Amino acid sequence: MGPLSATWIHVETKLEILSLFEASQLSGVSVRRSCLILSIEHRRVVRWQRQLRQGLPLHNRTPGPNQPPHRLLPEEAAQIVSVATSDEYADLSHRILSVTAGDMGLFQASFSTVYRVLVAHDLMQARCPGGAHNGNSKAPIRKELTGPNQRWCWDISYLMTFQKGEYLYLYLLLDEYSRKAVQWRIAWHQTAGESRLLLEGGLQEENVLDLPEGARPELINDRGRQMKAKPIQRLCEEHGMPQLFARPRTPNDNPFIESAFSTVKRAPEYPGRFLDVEKATEYFQRYFTWYNTEHYHSGIGYVTPGEAHRGLMAEILERRQLQKLSQRCRRLEENRRQKTGISKQTHNPTMTASLVA
Repeated sequence: MGPLSATWIHVETKLEILSLFEASQLSGVSVRRSCLILSIEHRRVVRWQRQLRQGLPLHNRTPGPNQPPHRLLPEEAAQIVSVATSDEYADLSHRILSVTAGDMGLFQASFSTVYRVLVAHDLMQARCPGGAHNGNSKAPIRKELTGPNQRWCWDISYLMTFQKGEYLYLYLLLDEYSRKAVQWRIAWHQTAGESRLLLEGGLQEENVLDLPEGARPELINDRGRQMKAKPIQRLCEEHGMPQLFARPRTPNDNPFIESAFSTVKRAPEYPGRFLDVEKATEYFQRYFTWYNTEHYHSGIGYVTPGEAHRGLMAEILERRQLQKLSQRCRRLEENRRQKTGISKQTHNPTMTASLVA
């Protein structure tokens, strides 16, 4: 039969083993000796004998507790549903909802926990159009970034107007480390002059010219005529900023700016069409203020681009993790108290879920 230690044994085999041990005892062989011969733990056989005497089944049970000791409390699940169905947070994804509620002290729960609660209450559904990625693209090889203003990416995107065939253009300069919108412009035309104004605005905004040439950001863009124009090349050469070009027909070589444009045009408040430069500027002034200071960005651990740009990302992520661990301990204590009726205080008092009015 072979060693039986740490082996999942069926009920029929257990009964055969107990019968064999009973016959062995009649022949003068002790249970411990038989366990040693079969390489099976003595306590397992004793437990089977006790279950058989008490008339209990010998079926194998799933190891561990029937319910996790730190499972979500009922009031926490109700709190998640209450927040998710409120008008203020109804448009948030389960990930953004988890981060937002945690930072505001409404509840502490992981992404997967919030997802399961929302699915159980039929509150999860696709919020925007878009197909799945084909999975065939490869990410470009880039040096690792350790802080803001090390690599900028930029591009130009169409903005529809109310006149067929006429478009406005959104110029956007993005910091790849923090995803902050460093500079943006609205114009009626795609020109090298507007592109130069965009880059010069970013240089002034971030005081890049005060940095030594070796510490200035490199610039990555596609191969459009505005990007390859001599004024842009001279600007990069004059200020010691290496200019990198994406491969033709390969948007994944410049993914962060493409993703930013997708985020811009999928915003719930995005009007779709603009009357003129003034109306577009008015909208994007509000949007990029919100984007930099309030938008929890999934690519940087769900902190805002402004916080990441100021070097606060590690501190915020550490604080959130400590809050989640603290809430996990509170659940463990509360579930034990409900099970045993005895409260065991092992940690400092932690945040409790507050119901939304």
